[in-house]
Amino acid sequence: MALSAMEIYKLLPQTNCGDCGHPTCLAFAMQLANKQVSLDDCPHVSEEAKNELASASAPPIQLSKVGAGEQELELGKETVMYRHEETFHNQPGLGALVSDDLSDDELAEKFAEFKQFSFERIGEIIEFELVGVRNDSGDPDRFAEVVGLLLDNTDQIPALVSDDPEAIEKAFAENSALADKRPLIYAATADNCEELAAIAADKDAALVVEGNDLDELAELTPAVKEAGVENIFLNSGAEGPLENLQDVTQIRRQALNKSFRPLGYPTATLVEGDDPHELLLDASTFTCKYNDIILIEDAKAWQALPLTVLRQNIYTDPRVPPTVEAKAFEVGDEVGEDAPVLLTTNFALTYFTVASEVETSRVPSYILTVDTEGQSVLTAYSSENLNAEIAAKALKESGLEDKLAHKEVILPGYIAVMSGSLEVESGWDVVVGPREASGIPAFLRDYTPGEGQ
Repeated sequence: MALSAMEIYKLLPQTNCGDCGHPTCLAFAMQLANKQVSLDDCPHVSEEAKNELASASAPPIQLSKVGAGEQELELGKETVMYRHEETFHNQPGLGALVSDDLSDDELAEKFAEFKQFSFERIGEIIEFELVGVRNDSGDPDRFAEVVGLLLDNTDQIPALVSDDPEAIEKAFAENSALADKRPLIYAATADNCEELAAIAADKDAALVVEGNDLDELAELTPAVKEAGVENIFLNSGAEGPLENLQDVTQIRRQALNKSFRPLGYPTATLVEGDDPHELLLDASTFTCKYNDIILIEDAKAWQALPLTVLRQNIYTDPRVPPTVEAKAFEVGDEVGEDAPVLLTTNFALTYFTVASEVETSRVPSYILTVDTEGQSVLTAYSSENLNAEIAAKALKESGLEDKLAHKEVILPGYIAVMSGSLEVESGWDVVVGPREASGIPAFLRDYTPGEGQ
C-alpha cells in the first residue's frame, strides 16, 4: 500500500534543510506521496528509510522494456488516466502476428510485407515495431524453425506466442541470436507461470502474464517478479474488445489511483479474428486505451498506416506543437535561381502539407519557414508571432538573396493584409498566394517569379 504524506514525513530526516528543493521535509513528503518527485532528491535520507519508502517513491506503473539496441521499446510509467491531465509518455508498440502453420513460402511473403510497415509523417518515421509467431502447430520444432525464419527476414522485435514452455525453450536453444533481441514471451498463466518465468529471467526476456481475471492476474505477478523477471506485461484474458477495454481501464485505475502494485505494469494483447476490418477497429480501440503492446493477426499495410497515424496523434504531447527547423527548404529537383519562394510557418503539419503540394506541382521551389513557436499561419498572425517585421527578418537571414535572380516571395492568402507592410520591411516584392494549400499546384504552374501573379 502507498504511504501517506505524514507516514513518509516520519521517515525523513526532518531537518528542513531545503537541499531537496522544497522548503520543508513535510512539503517534500507531500510531493513524494503524489509521485511528483523522486526519493533520490533527498540527499540525507537513510538507507533504512529508503527501503521503507521504496513503494512510495516507485512509479505507479512500472517501466518495462522489450527489444534491444535501436529497437528497444520503453513502455509503461504512465502517470495519468487522461491525456489532457498531463500527457501520455510511452506510445504502445504495434506488431503483426503470424502462425507457424503457414508454409515457408507464405511466411517469407508475410515477413517481406511486414518490413514495409514504415511510413513518414510530419517528419517522423511511424512503423510497426514487433512481429509475433504464434505456435498454432503445437510442434516445438516447427515453432523454433519459424522463429529462426523471423530472425533471418525481419528487423523487428520478435514476440514468441506460446503457452508451451518446451516450445519457448526450443526457440531459444535453436536460435542463438534470439536472446540478444530481448524478445517478448506471450504468455505465462497459472499453469505454466513457474517455467516461463524461469526462462524469461534466464534470457532477460520480457514476459506477458495472463490471468483468467484481474484477481488471478494480481496473484501471478508477484510470483513472476520474485522469479527475477524485470520486464512484465499484463493481459487479463479478456475475450472481446469491450471486456478488454473494461479490464485495462480497471488495471490503470488500480495502479494510479490505488497504487496497487500487483497491477502496476504495462499491458499487452492479441488482436485475433477473421474480419480484417474488425481487427482494425479493435486495434484502434486498444491503441486509444490502454494497451501497451498490440499484436494484430495477419496485419496488412492498409491497417498499419491508419493505426500508426492514430498512435502518433494520441501520443504527441499536446503541450508541445510539432515543429520543423526555421529555414529555407529546397523542395524538388534542381532548385535554381528562378525558383519560387513560398513563406509559411514552422508548424510541422503546415510545412509538410505545403511541401506535399509543392511536390505535386513538380515546380522546384523554396519553402521559407518562419519560427512561430509551432503555430499555424492564422494563429501565428493573430498572436503577433508572424508579422511583417518577423517575416522580413526571416527573409534576410535565409540567405535566399544570394541564391536567387529575383526578390519575390509568395505570401499565404489568409494573411494577404500583411503584404504591403512586408514589402516595406523587407524590400521584397510580395505576391499573394492561395488561401488553401490545395491551391498551390495550380498556382505554381501559372506563376513565374518576377512577373507577379
